[in-house]
Amino acid sequence: MTSPIRINPLDLTPSRAIGVSIPFNGPAVFNSTYTTKDQIKSNLLNFFLTNQGERVFNPFFGANLRKSIFEQLSSNLTDNINNIIRSALEIYFPLIDVQELKLTPYPDSNSLEIYFSYSVSETNINDQITIRFQQ
Repeated sequence: MTSPIRINPLDLTPSRAIGVSIPFNGPAVFNSTYTTKDQIKSNLLNFFLTNQGERVFNPFFGANLRKSIFEQLSSNLTDNINNIIRSALEIYFPLIDVQELKLTPYPDSNSLEIYFSYSVSETNINDQITIRFQQ
C-alpha cells in the first residue's frame, strides 16, 4: 500500500513567499519563491554551488564541486563526485530521491556538466537541475 501524497501547507497560500531563489538576480537582489518545489530546487542549487567551509556555522555543508574542475577529468573523478553527491544528499536532503545523476566531463574545455533529476518522498514533486562547471 502506498502512502498518501502530502501537500506542504506552505503551498496553500500562493501569494506568500516561502524563501529566496538562486541565482540572486532580482530587482532587489532576491527573487522570492512561492512553492515548496521552487524552494527545494533553490536549496539544491545552493548545495551544489557551495564548497565546504563557505557556510557559516555549517562548515561541512556543500558538495565541493567547484574544486573538481582543477583536477584531471577522468572516470575515477566522476565516480568520486557521484559518491560525494549521493552521500551528502542523504545527510542534508534525506527526502530527496535521486532519479538520475549523470556527470559528463568535457576534457577539451576542462568543464563538467551535472544533470540531476529527483523526486521528493511522499509528494508529487519531480524536477531536475543541470549545472556546468567551467574553469
